[in-house]
Amino acid sequence: MNNLDTDLAEEYLAESREHLTAMERDLLALELGGAEVDEELVNRVFRAVHSVKGGAGFFDLARIRELAHRTEHAVALIRAGRMVPTPNRVSVLLRATDRLREMIANPGASNQADISATMAALAGLPAVEGAPAGERGAAAASGTHHDSGRLRALLVEDDFACRLLVQTFLSRYGECHVAVNGREAVEAVRSSLDRGQPYDLICMDIMLPEMGGREAVRHVRALEEARGVLSTYGAKIIMTTAVDDIKEVVRCFRELCDSYLVKPIDLAKLLSLMKSCQLVQ
Repeated sequence: MNNLDTDLAEEYLAESREHLTAMERDLLALELGGAEVDEELVNRVFRAVHSVKGGAGFFDLARIRELAHRTEHAVALIRAGRMVPTPNRVSVLLRATDRLREMIANPGASNQADISATMAALAGLPAVEGAPAGERGAAAASGTHHDSGRLRALLVEDDFACRLLVQTFLSRYGECHVAVNGREAVEAVRSSLDRGQPYDLICMDIMLPEMGGREAVRHVRALEEARGVLSTYGAKIIMTTAVDDIKEVVRCFRELCDSYLVKPIDLAKLLSLMKSCQLVQ
């Protein structure tokens, strides 16, 4: 591991410790709130565990990612109004937070950690209480992201060769629109939401003219949530980056992106990410 990798890993671990401390505090406040759910508080918990999960995937901390993903799913149910955060359920989330903190404290041994009991407790939380929030939420709950069965994708890339390669590939699976900077991307998303035809997938370059990828993602998530589409059920966002910009990748998870690819784009890896997001078979 070179100095950049080491520094970046230390940054991720330090931030994760802060995220988990904040999560514990917010979960305790959520528990005290009873049936009255504070949306801002739940959103903070979701963002925190999402950042932990995203960075864990970046550094191949598989067990941390697995546990954070399961925890995120439970918090997503609360966000969508599909699970009431009773004291017993919040206590399960607190135990998961404690287990994540333990693994973050010793990342070298984390991939051998036994998380089976915590995973089982999270899996035992009820999957459905009431209806998902909105049509998009219902689609996500059923494992489908679009009515037609055809992918709707937005590719945000200013490099012609990369744009041509990825657009040609994505077009095999459905409709692929293109934007060459962050501002165009935000307007494309705004237009798609206004038409009731949201994108299933957004491939977003980090380094873009006029508006960078991180800022564009913040705007995209704000547009979705303003229309009642939680990021849990929104477009899957894959960030793309050159090796020199790799430090920005971990920071992108704060903006609720879902994954990343390093250029030059490996289409097999892109397809694997699309399958893991249940966008294609």
